[in-house]
Amino acid sequence: MSDRPALTLYYREGCHLCEAMLQALRGLQSCPGFDLRVVDIDRDPELARRYDEWVPVLAGGDTEICHYHLDEAALRAFLDGARGRSAGQ
Repeated sequence: MSDRPALTLYYREGCHLCEAMLQALRGLQSCPGFDLRVVDIDRDPELARRYDEWVPVLAGGDTEICHYHLDEAALRAFLDGARGRSAGQ
Protein backbone atom coordinates (compact mmCIF):
# COMPACT_ATOMS: atom_id res chain seq x y z
CA MET A 1 0.00 0.00 0.00
CA SER A 2 1.26 3.48 -0.91
CA ASP A 3 1.98 6.08 1.77
CA ARG A 4 1.19 8.82 -0.74
CA PRO A 5 -2.05 10.74 -0.17
CA ALA A 6 -5.02 9.34 -2.10
CA LEU A 7 -7.27 11.70 -4.05
CA THR A 8 -10.52 11.03 -5.88
CA LEU A 9 -11.64 12.96 -8.95
CA TYR A 10 -15.39 12.75 -9.47
CA TYR A 11 -16.06 13.43 -13.12
CA ARG A 12 -18.48 12.91 -15.99
CA GLU A 13 -17.66 11.58 -19.47
CA GLY A 14 -17.71 14.32 -22.09
CA CYS A 15 -17.27 17.13 -19.55
CA HIS A 16 -14.59 19.55 -20.79
CA LEU A 17 -13.95 20.91 -17.27
CA CYS A 18 -13.47 17.33 -16.04
CA GLU A 19 -10.96 16.58 -18.80
CA ALA A 20 -9.06 19.81 -18.07
CA MET A 21 -8.81 19.03 -14.35
CA LEU A 22 -7.75 15.43 -15.02
CA GLN A 23 -4.98 16.60 -17.37
CA ALA A 24 -3.79 19.17 -14.84
CA LEU A 25 -3.74 16.55 -12.07
CA ARG A 26 -1.85 14.06 -14.23
CA GLY A 27 0.75 16.77 -14.85
CA LEU A 28 1.15 17.39 -11.11
CA GLN A 29 0.82 13.80 -9.90
CA SER A 30 4.51 12.91 -9.73
CA CYS A 31 5.77 16.23 -8.33
CA PRO A 32 3.75 16.54 -5.11
CA GLY A 33 3.21 12.77 -5.11
CA PHE A 34 -0.34 11.51 -4.75
CA ASP A 35 -2.42 8.60 -5.93
CA LEU A 36 -5.44 9.48 -8.07
CA ARG A 37 -8.66 7.53 -8.42
CA VAL A 38 -11.05 8.71 -11.16
CA VAL A 39 -14.77 8.00 -10.64
CA ASP A 40 -17.47 8.56 -13.28
CA ILE A 41 -20.45 9.81 -11.27
CA ASP A 42 -22.91 8.60 -13.91
CA ARG A 43 -22.10 5.00 -13.00
CA ASP A 44 -23.51 5.48 -9.49
CA PRO A 45 -26.95 7.09 -8.98
CA GLU A 46 -26.03 8.38 -5.51
CA LEU A 47 -22.86 10.08 -6.78
CA ALA A 48 -24.81 11.50 -9.74
CA ARG A 49 -27.31 13.05 -7.33
CA ARG A 50 -24.58 14.33 -5.02
CA TYR A 51 -22.23 15.86 -7.59
CA ASP A 52 -24.47 16.40 -10.64
CA GLU A 53 -23.77 20.05 -11.47
CA TRP A 54 -20.59 20.30 -9.38
CA VAL A 55 -18.26 18.11 -11.45
CA PRO A 56 -15.40 17.91 -11.58
CA VAL A 57 -14.91 17.56 -7.84
CA LEU A 58 -11.52 16.74 -6.36
CA ALA A 59 -11.65 15.13 -2.93
CA GLY A 60 -9.24 13.67 -0.43
CA GLY A 61 -11.23 11.27 1.72
CA ASP A 62 -14.25 13.20 2.97
CA THR A 63 -12.63 16.57 2.25
CA GLU A 64 -13.64 18.42 -0.92
CA ILE A 65 -10.52 20.17 -2.17
CA CYS A 66 -11.99 22.01 -5.15
CA HIS A 67 -14.57 21.78 -7.93
CA TYR A 68 -14.96 23.09 -11.50
CA HIS A 69 -11.29 24.12 -11.80
CA LEU A 70 -8.14 22.85 -10.15
CA ASP A 71 -7.14 25.03 -7.20
CA GLU A 72 -3.44 24.24 -6.91
CA ALA A 73 -3.05 26.17 -3.65
CA ALA A 74 -5.89 24.18 -2.04
CA LEU A 75 -4.42 20.94 -3.40
CA ARG A 76 -0.97 21.70 -2.00
CA ALA A 77 -2.44 22.70 1.37
CA PHE A 78 -4.38 19.43 1.52
CA LEU A 79 -1.31 17.38 0.52
CA ASP A 80 0.89 19.17 3.08
CA GLY A 81 -1.72 18.48 5.77
CA ALA A 82 -2.05 14.83 4.73
CA ARG A 83 1.71 14.35 4.86
CA GLY A 84 1.84 15.99 8.28
CA ARG A 85 -0.88 13.65 9.58
CA SER A 86 0.87 10.54 8.21
CA ALA A 87 4.23 11.65 9.67
CA GLY A 88 2.62 11.99 13.08
CA GLN A 89 1.33 8.42 13.10
